[in-house]
Amino acid sequence: MNEFDVIIVGGGPAGLAAGLYAARMNLKAVLLDRGPVGGQLLNTELIEDYPGIASILGHELADKMADHAREFGLEIRDFQSVKEVDLVGDGPMKVVRTEDGAEMSAPAVIMAAGGLPRHIEVPGEEALAGRGVSYCAVCDGAFFREQVLAVVGGGDAALEEADFLTRYASKVYVIHRRATLRAQTILQDRARANAKIEFILDAQVEEIVGDGKVRAIRYRQGGASKELEVGGVFIFVGFLPNSGIVKPHLEHDDQGYLVTDRDTQTSLEGLWAVGDVRAQLTKQIATAVGDGTTAAVAASNYISMLRDRERVPQTH
Repeated sequence: MNEFDVIIVGGGPAGLAAGLYAARMNLKAVLLDRGPVGGQLLNTELIEDYPGIASILGHELADKMADHAREFGLEIRDFQSVKEVDLVGDGPMKVVRTEDGAEMSAPAVIMAAGGLPRHIEVPGEEALAGRGVSYCAVCDGAFFREQVLAVVGGGDAALEEADFLTRYASKVYVIHRRATLRAQTILQDRARANAKIEFILDAQVEEIVGDGKVRAIRYRQGGASKELEVGGVFIFVGFLPNSGIVKPHLEHDDQGYLVTDRDTQTSLEGLWAVGDVRAQLTKQIATAVGDGTTAAVAASNYISMLRDRERVPQTH
């Protein structure tokens, strides 16, 4: 079994920042990610709210972060899906097992596993997933050239992706269950200024209709059931945190996000949660990087404490 000082689960901005700082502090660190590193950066076309960088493509920022961390010695193992994080006896060591059967251990684990897209759980969603139902505009937008599309959601992601989809679509309808949007004002203003975007507010999606591929979306608005013909439905209603891979019980909120202290440590000593898997006010790149930095420094202090403890002779 490979032993490390720190194992980082997840390669988004939080995990890459944690890896950078852990490597800079001369810790033996490894980062595992179920896909290519970058996390949600890879699903974001254009980033305009990261301090110091006026505008950058999501995949470019992901590459820069990964290259920077590697320069300081971080070992990155992409396409290594983590199955579980488990405790070993009563000591500080934790074992991380991957889906392909590999095992590695460390006293410190930083959970940066992010989340998966939340579903709206209506008829047709599951059956038509990948056949017109999508959760990633950057991934699938080009397949819908000159088609009418629906975006479900009213937050930042929904409006950012709706704006992106207008590059390909002839029309994009944003359907939101509330009368007001949750997105930042600057994103709302941009979307409203886009002639290809139209809003359908205070509307509850009831069904996605299709036979082999999406044909329409049905929703209820003002007490009436309505149907809109579309070629695709893009769903952006939040994420479900990947917190279930930790085998011991950890304190979490009612949505499954891990609760941490000010140093991002969870209720289990030696395990930190950062980025989108952690309960917090905002889920932005800047806050994710801050989380990762804090966790790496806290993990370094924790490992130093353990080493000091080993050097102190026990008295009886």
